[in-house]
Amino acid sequence: MTKYALGRWFAPLLLALLAGCGAEAPPPAAVLPAPTFKLERLADVALYPERSAPAAVVGKNEARLSAEVAATILTMPLDVGQTVKQGMIVARLDPRDAELALERAAAALAQAAARHAQAKAQFERARVLREKNFYSAEALTLRETELAATAADQRAATAQHETARRVLDKHTLRAPFDAVVRTRNGQVGELAAPGAILLTLVSARELEVAAQLQPRDAESLKLSDAPTFVATGDQHELKLLRVAPTLNRESRSVEARLLFVGTPPTAGTEGRLVWRDRQAHLPADLLVRREGRHGLFVAADGRARFHVLPLAQEGRPTPLDLSPDTRIVTQGRHALQEGAALQ
Repeated sequence: MTKYALGRWFAPLLLALLAGCGAEAPPPAAVLPAPTFKLERLADVALYPERSAPAAVVGKNEARLSAEVAATILTMPLDVGQTVKQGMIVARLDPRDAELALERAAAALAQAAARHAQAKAQFERARVLREKNFYSAEALTLRETELAATAADQRAATAQHETARRVLDKHTLRAPFDAVVRTRNGQVGELAAPGAILLTLVSARELEVAAQLQPRDAESLKLSDAPTFVATGDQHELKLLRVAPTLNRESRSVEARLLFVGTPPTAGTEGRLVWRDRQAHLPADLLVRREGRHGLFVAADGRARFHVLPLAQEGRPTPLDLSPDTRIVTQGRHALQEGAALQ
C-alpha cells in the first residue's frame, strides 16, 4: 500500500477516533478576500452645499429726523407703519418765538436799508458838489466811508434776517424721501430738545437686503450665480451689490448688501439669504485620516496617492482644489495606504 493510500485511509480513522473521544476538529482557516476598490470621477460625487445667513429687508436710505431747535411739538400726523411722500410734513413745532425773531430781524433789515439809502443819497450830492468845488475832498471821503459802513450794516442785517427765516423753517420737519415710518419717538405736547430724534424713516422704494455673513462665506457668496431671499415661504431673486471689507467688532461678521431683481417685500421683513456654493466639496463620509491628517485617496498611475485637505473638518463637507476629472477612491479607501496598488 502506498503512502498516499495509507494517508487517505488513516485520516478518516483519526477523525473518527477524535470524535469518539469528544474532541472537536479545528475549523479550517478563513481565507480573506482581496480588498476591492471603486474609483469614481470627482465630478460625480462632489457636493455643492447650500449656504445661508440671517438677512433683513432694509431701505437704502434711513433717516432719523431730529429737532434742531428747542420748541414744543404741535403736531405729528404720522404713526409707525404709515407711508409718507417726499416733502410731506411729518412734524410741526411751536413757531411763535421764531416768528417774533424773524419780525425783529426784518425790522432791523429795514432800518439798515434806510440808513444805506440815506448814505448813498448824501454821497451822490457830495460828489456833485465836489465836482463844482463846493465840497471839500475830506468831506467827500467821509460820505464815502459812511456809505460803505451802511452797506456793510445792510449785509449783516440781511444775513440775520435769513438766519431767522431758517430757524423758523426748522420748526417744520418734512420727509426727505418717499418712506415708511419705522419709529416714532416724539409726542404732541412734549418739549423737543435740539438733537432729540422724533421719527425714523426708511426708504419705501430703494430697498436692499442686508445680510450678516461669516468671513469664510464672503468669497462663496461673491461667486454665487443666483442668491435668493427666503421669508415666509416666498423666494426673491437677488443680485449682489457689495460685501463690506471690514469686520463687525461685536458680531465678528461682515455685511453683504444685495438688490432685488423683482418686486421686493416690505421694508423690515426678516428672513434668510440663501445661495449655493460653486466650489466642489468632498462629502463628509468620504474623508479619511492618515498620520493625523485628513484627506482622500486619488488614483495616479494605478496607485493610491493620499491628497491632504488642510481645511477638512470631521463631519463637514470639505472644499476641494482638484480637477473634476480626478478619479478618487470611494470604496475600499479605509484599507488603503500611500502607494498601494489599485486592482
